[in-house]
Amino acid sequence: MGDRFIVEFNNNIYVEHPDRERIQVDAREVYYEELPRGRTREVIVRPDGTRVVTIRNRYGDILRRSRFTPDDREIVLVYVDERDYDRVLEWRDPGEDLPPLRLTIPAEEYILDAEAVQDPDAYYTFLDQPPVERVERTYSIAEVKRSARIRDKVRRIDLDTINFEFGSAEIAESEIADLEGVAQAMEKLLEENPAETFLIEGHTDAVGTAEANLALSDRRAEAVATALSGSFGIPPENLAPQGYGEQYLKVNAEGPQRENRRVAIRRITPLVAPVASAQ
Repeated sequence: MGDRFIVEFNNNIYVEHPDRERIQVDAREVYYEELPRGRTREVIVRPDGTRVVTIRNRYGDILRRSRFTPDDREIVLVYVDERDYDRVLEWRDPGEDLPPLRLTIPAEEYILDAEAVQDPDAYYTFLDQPPVERVERTYSIAEVKRSARIRDKVRRIDLDTINFEFGSAEIAESEIADLEGVAQAMEKLLEENPAETFLIEGHTDAVGTAEANLALSDRRAEAVATALSGSFGIPPENLAPQGYGEQYLKVNAEGPQRENRRVAIRRITPLVAPVASAQ
């Protein structure tokens, strides 16, 4: 699927796309180091001296990602205990160990439709809320991306103000401004905690093959992530785009549905950051 890879785990299919190109934009220098047990360290040096250091396991999953400021202060964005990888040789959904989610808050406090937002401050207020249930441990980015049950622990913003044309992942120039409220909320959260991580979910309608829709939805998620970084200055390493194709239709219909061609945002810091998950 072009620069996307469709992989299968336990009868489920996922799309994978290395984030190196997106994170390396405007880098002054990029280099790699081989580490024991098949791991690699990627170091991106920005023009101001900031370094983004990512350690991956042999499968390409992120074990640790940190940003080092020019004065060498480390900000840990993602960390996962490697024993969580060593325990299981094949992917297993950690959500299978959990009971069904029991939502104890109104639906509008769990899912925010951007189209209904009148005060831009509502985005910050919404994203600043804690998970809707206890977080058992720190999860990897891969676990969060692949497990719907784990993602459901945190709230979701549906960016229904961004309208993708059928088969397209392009954001209309006139709609870039519709991301400003969300971007300002992210910026405010990052000022308070530079280690915040936001999952950008891409979705499609049910027209086309599952594989093609996975790739298309992933490009939509990446398009929003790129716009947030390029137009509003959100650091790309704080964004984690992922496509889900037609798996989670907002409108249960087989034909073309604009409402299903959407992107959603979750603040997943409590799931992936050791400090946040301990609070």
